[in-house]
Amino acid sequence: MPKIARILFPSLALGLVPFSWLQAKIDFNSQIKSLLSNRCIACHGPDEEDRKAGLRLDTFEGATRDLDGYSAIVPGNPEGSEILFRITLPKGDADLMPPKGRGERLSEEEVALLREWIKQGAQYDKHWSYKQPVRLQTPQSIHPVDHFIRERLREEGLKLSSRADRRTLARRVSLDLIGLPPRLEEVESFVADKDPKAYENFVDRLLARPEFGEHWARMWLDLARYADSAGYADDPPRTIWAYRDYVIRAFNKNLPFDEFTIEQIAGDLLPEPDEDQLIATAFHRNTQTNNEGGTNDEEFRNVAVVDRVNTTFATWMGTTMACANCHTHKYDPITHEEYFRVFDILNQTEDSDKRDERPTLQVKDEASEQRRIPLRKQIEQLKLAIKKSNPAAAKAASPARKGPLSARFVRIINPDKQSYLHLAEVEVYQGGKNLALSGKATQISTGYNGPAKLATDGNTNGDYFVGKSVTHTAKADGAWLEIDLGSEQAVDRIVVFNRTDGGAGSRLKQFWAVAYDVGRQPVWAHLSKKTPNPKWEGKIPKTHDAFSKADKDFLASYLQMDQPSSSDALTKKLKDLEKKLAAVKGPTVPIFRELPKERRRKTFIHLRGSYLSHGEQVQAGFPTSLFPAPQGVEQPTRLDLAKWLVDEKNPLTARVSVNRFWEKIFGVGLVATSEEFGSQGELPSHPELLDWLATEFVRTGWDVKAFIRLLVTSEAYLQNSHVTDELAARDPANRLLARGPRIRLSAEMVRDQALAVAGLLSSKMYGPPVRPPQPSMGLRAAFGGGIDWKTSAGEDRYRRGLYTTWRRSNPYPSMATFDAPNREVCTVRRDRTNTPLQALVTLNDPVYVEAAQSLARIMLKAGESLSDRLKAGFERCLARPPRDAELDRLIKLFEQVRTRYAEDAELAKKMATDPLGPAPKDVDLADLASLTVAANVLLNLDEILMKR
Repeated sequence: MPKIARILFPSLALGLVPFSWLQAKIDFNSQIKSLLSNRCIACHGPDEEDRKAGLRLDTFEGATRDLDGYSAIVPGNPEGSEILFRITLPKGDADLMPPKGRGERLSEEEVALLREWIKQGAQYDKHWSYKQPVRLQTPQSIHPVDHFIRERLREEGLKLSSRADRRTLARRVSLDLIGLPPRLEEVESFVADKDPKAYENFVDRLLARPEFGEHWARMWLDLARYADSAGYADDPPRTIWAYRDYVIRAFNKNLPFDEFTIEQIAGDLLPEPDEDQLIATAFHRNTQTNNEGGTNDEEFRNVAVVDRVNTTFATWMGTTMACANCHTHKYDPITHEEYFRVFDILNQTEDSDKRDERPTLQVKDEASEQRRIPLRKQIEQLKLAIKKSNPAAAKAASPARKGPLSARFVRIINPDKQSYLHLAEVEVYQGGKNLALSGKATQISTGYNGPAKLATDGNTNGDYFVGKSVTHTAKADGAWLEIDLGSEQAVDRIVVFNRTDGGAGSRLKQFWAVAYDVGRQPVWAHLSKKTPNPKWEGKIPKTHDAFSKADKDFLASYLQMDQPSSSDALTKKLKDLEKKLAAVKGPTVPIFRELPKERRRKTFIHLRGSYLSHGEQVQAGFPTSLFPAPQGVEQPTRLDLAKWLVDEKNPLTARVSVNRFWEKIFGVGLVATSEEFGSQGELPSHPELLDWLATEFVRTGWDVKAFIRLLVTSEAYLQNSHVTDELAARDPANRLLARGPRIRLSAEMVRDQALAVAGLLSSKMYGPPVRPPQPSMGLRAAFGGGIDWKTSAGEDRYRRGLYTTWRRSNPYPSMATFDAPNREVCTVRRDRTNTPLQALVTLNDPVYVEAAQSLARIMLKAGESLSDRLKAGFERCLARPPRDAELDRLIKLFEQVRTRYAEDAELAKKMATDPLGPAPKDVDLADLASLTVAANVLLNLDEILMKR
């Protein structure tokens, strides 16, 4: 019951509080929205089902609605606004808002702020991130980033710090762009370069290096929840590393971010997608799958689709959609129904939580290609030998026929032994006319109620049970289906429609398509080794003279098979080699493939998020409160969704993306909550700068390298990172950017840097994941042999952390200690902790001990004197010479430990050689062990573990 009369007492008291902003215009987004969101909206927000007292405070209409004679907010009239009465009641009053357990009581300043806002008219505004970015003009004479930073600093009475020295900048920008420290010769060259553009040139060289893609891919793999295991309790291995390699290539070739987005969401729906565009769709095949006995595949398929919805909006729009899976969002204007409209878009792919991960794509890789090369060479040599001994085949290789090509019979042949032949339809065209419709179909045999005539009935539906139009032979060697066109006539195209239901064994995988003349002599042949999905199309040359080399080779191969020569031994050997070649399978990667229209799933709202509790059926759509749906799209697909995400007018995608790049460079995003751009997220520290960067990213064609270059060439980035007492007090997190960035390196960078300065890091790129050394976990008894970790041999043990096997249930321990996620779900922003365990890793983990031993051997060769050796190690680690005090401390450390190692030869040997291996000949082990200790200290310095 309203008690408006009692509101006067607290409001009169508040009128005496001297808040300086009370005379200023109150801004809803920056001053009021977070207050309402954190204290009121959970109970009085968009979620109609859970809304208390029928009151909605996230909209002007709801807040000012007449509630039987009173309103929560009366614009211009604080005393008449029920909300002020409720939030100022005495402690313990049953009507006090927010109620106990729902949030802290508003402070006097917050109440006064709310009162003044109501007095000024209680103007609401659209959430800042849902509004179009506004691009302000910047002066030509100053870097655009610096223009906005300096304006803000001027308001705060601060200014930019001086530039860092060149050695510091070389290390900083090298770590930021390629994730590795610069080589000493690169630093010296840069320091000595007198060119005014020396720094920009240094940056450009880094951007062009292949290590750039490796470094920046890591950020994206966190978002994509990339891992080399399938997840859940069993967590079996998964082969999906081709996707990781795709991401590296995309960053290195500077694939525009909008294209990068579209390929990952819907690469398979692009016209004639190439291999990379198909591999890209593995972004959403990184979801976990559950292969344990007794689990429900459909349940976990639904879980995967939920994860895909959540990941899509977290990655591209900085929006926590997960809340709307169970109910309308408590804080943001996203309804329960809208969530499942998006769910429907992502609910139409073929994958279904099966152990075999289908659909998959076999991809090219170097290892399998190396195995194919000698087999191909032998096959070519055998073909040449057979051709010489077989006049018919030799004649076929260079057909004597001239003029137009014509055919009467077309045969589809399964070359496998004891196999079925299943087909939905065969079409034979002359121009636009399908001649097969008037032809007669026969086949080797008929089984399972699948007569040959079904191949020419005009029905291409490949579902055996639904379409009722799939032919079916009995098992046979070389099972075939033939169409007699009635007379010899010109044909220019053959189309074969495959069976589409059932497992891979039910479908045609490889086949011969052969055209014969009236005398049944082959005139054209083609061997397809790819599964038609759902169809294959072969174009036939109009004349014999127009045969390509491939046409001639296929016809020759078919003739050799159809008309065997006397060289039976050679032919048999050829077939054996061809089988061996076919058996060399490249790795596979799970991909997306859209269901055909007739198999589209129906999507229902999941009540309270349970896939078993169906609400109303919904159709595909978009959360239009975030950004309007595209015009003229009735049933949106994943391709429509992808284009919607990167529409240049979408207010979120560009903002979220540039903020993420900024965060990686400067340590904290302009919006600190990079995972949350909604009502529960923080406001941008520099909103005008964020908008300018977002519009610039789109204006320049979503050019990632150009954008990163823009950031690292700003004076804001080039500042020294020294923290003065004033800055420590006023801006400890460096949100105002009055100094350069100073943050701890990521898990992968800490390890990669140690290997790099130690001369151990392998530059090998791409390929299967590797297993570098790690301490024994002692988990075999509990989890079985699958938990064992067999260390990779050779250079694979020294490859970049990006390539380390990522097992979700048991992540690589040293990287987990440095906050690397397990990637069970999308990780937008890694935690950055500082714990004693991290020092234990870099001091004692075998990888870092081995790195110290290798660095010590490099130091040993750097000079005759101890000072020269220690200086060399220091410069190699930090890109600068040591100060006198630093060198003195290292010398003292060396002398202290050498005394001990001189007395214990076995201990010295262990420190110098385990695990790296035997020391060089004629080396004093006490010296080498002592240098190893010094190197270990260098690898543990705060300065080497930080980017500063």
